[in-house]
Amino acid sequence: MAEQDVTALLRAWRGGDGAALEQLVPLVYGELHRLAHGQLARERSGHTLQSSALVNEAYLRLVEASGVDWRDRAHFLAVCARIMRQVLIDYARLHHADKRGGRAVRVELQDELALSPERDSDFVALDEALGTLEKADPREARVVELRFFGGLSEQETAHVLGVSERTVRRGLGPRAGVAGP
Repeated sequence: MAEQDVTALLRAWRGGDGAALEQLVPLVYGELHRLAHGQLARERSGHTLQSSALVNEAYLRLVEASGVDWRDRAHFLAVCARIMRQVLIDYARLHHADKRGGRAVRVELQDELALSPERDSDFVALDEALGTLEKADPREARVVELRFFGGLSEQETAHVLGVSERTVRRGLGPRAGVAGP
């Protein structure tokens, strides 16, 4: 299906046509699953959240998102990537809280059976660093978010942000202190 069709469905959904979302999801599901798979690939081994579950959770949050001025497919995917990132951050925080006693019943495991919590902590730390970058330079933070978390190309990122591809590359260069994805 053409990008124009996806854009038309997004605009219809924004206008209150609930059926448009039902038509849209099957068209973009493969891309959403690819985004989810890419984000989960960066997670710790043994992560209990699966790609399909991440897509489903993002979908539930997406349905609740009202008032988004959908521009096109790339913008939709960027928003979905941000939602997935937030799902993973919430999941990591909950997992981290549970490790510290949270709601979980404490069970001692043998050291060799325990899963490494470093990835969850790293993910939360990465989110905090991205928040700090966003305060210093919101556009560079969006570039990192779209490229790293969203898996968008330089061209797609430039389109979503309304800047040139050169600006996207420059934002991820040595000056920014961030390596490109």
